[in-house]
Amino acid sequence: MNPATALRLHHFEPLSLANGPGRRAVLWLQGCTLACPGCFNPQTHPLEGGQQIAITDLLQELLLLRPTLDGLTISGGEPLLQLPALTNLLQALHRQTPLSVLLFSGFTWTQIQAMPGSPALLAEIDVLLAGPYQAKQRLAHGLLGSANKTVHLLSSRYQLTDLQATPPAEVCIDETGQIVLSGIDPLTWNDHEL
Repeated sequence: MNPATALRLHHFEPLSLANGPGRRAVLWLQGCTLACPGCFNPQTHPLEGGQQIAITDLLQELLLLRPTLDGLTISGGEPLLQLPALTNLLQALHRQTPLSVLLFSGFTWTQIQAMPGSPALLAEIDVLLAGPYQAKQRLAHGLLGSANKTVHLLSSRYQLTDLQATPPAEVCIDETGQIVLSGIDPLTWNDHEL
């Protein structure tokens, strides 16, 4: 598939309350070259993992869910490794819906601004959380994994208080019984407590 028309997806969550303000769908994109020590999602790092999905198919899925959603959150992996297709998806989404967009990136704000194509992507995002996870500065509050991360409110849609009010964790169970731990401070399982 053309890298501008398909995304490599690790997981799609149709409804989350712990990945940004309100009721949100979440895309965890596959592939990350940053390898931050202590990353909660190391299974998203292999560039060839996950599955390729056409942005038209993802868009149709989001349009079906639209009546139940306030927005879309994109995480990873590192979403900006798939910047052209991600930009195309968000532009198409905004042509057809008023959904908000929140994006997590391990790149710093300065690095993101220097990326070719970033102005078009940033124009489609309401909130950007930028910077690598640093375990020694672990925060796990207000959607910030570590204290070095920066918050960029790129539209007037949300305030910092909206991010701080987001629950820190949730457990999602899909129709197949798969359990997904999600949020900025996901729960850890203790086999002795189950």
